[in-house]
Amino acid sequence: MSSRRSIWLCVLLGALIVGGLAWRARSSLGQSGLGQSGQAPAATIDKEPVAFATRTFDPANPPAEMPPLGTGEEAECDSNFLSNASVGAETQQTDATHAFVTITQIKFTLQLNITIWAPAGVSPHVMEHEEGHRQISEYYYQTADKLAERIAAPHMGEKVEVTGADVSAESNKFLQQTAAEITEQYKRELDPGPTQLLYDSITDHGRNEVMVKDAIASAIKNVAIESPQQ
Repeated sequence: MSSRRSIWLCVLLGALIVGGLAWRARSSLGQSGLGQSGQAPAATIDKEPVAFATRTFDPANPPAEMPPLGTGEEAECDSNFLSNASVGAETQQTDATHAFVTITQIKFTLQLNITIWAPAGVSPHVMEHEEGHRQISEYYYQTADKLAERIAAPHMGEKVEVTGADVSAESNKFLQQTAAEITEQYKRELDPGPTQLLYDSITDHGRNEVMVKDAIASAIKNVAIESPQQ
């Protein structure tokens, strides 16, 4: 009698390049973007604390911002994963139509907003089930910063040559594409959806008497076996 919804909101911010200079970075001839140690600097990962709220509603008049309930459902856990990636670079323009772009900055801002929607007087069993969905989302978010760091790492120090009549526009396009690739990979690898669905299957959406903690552990374990990268 419950449901779970996960939403991904990914904001892709490329570096804005004007006159050969990259946003949040400086232009430098012959500089590779590597630090003194010869290693590319690490990406900056800002993982914000989980924002959690429980909201009650009138089933006869649910608020507009509440996701719709499915047939036979009483409550739901709405999990929103947000990812904001920005990429900065140094440029080395070799002529009017050619330049080398070296990624020197990647910043990831990660968020997880969870809201449990339940009518007044809902049974403790239903609320316990929805709390299980919450725990699964938070379990995946625990290591989200490590995942984001791993995904961003191969791009730090990446150097490509761009060509075109408008080198600044081409450079910015490359950075936007990189941000898109990073956020899409983060979304794909973090995905708690299969675990949430298996949890609902094990518990019959909260209708049976399976212990929530056991259902959570079983769902996480079985999905991990099927998807080793998680």
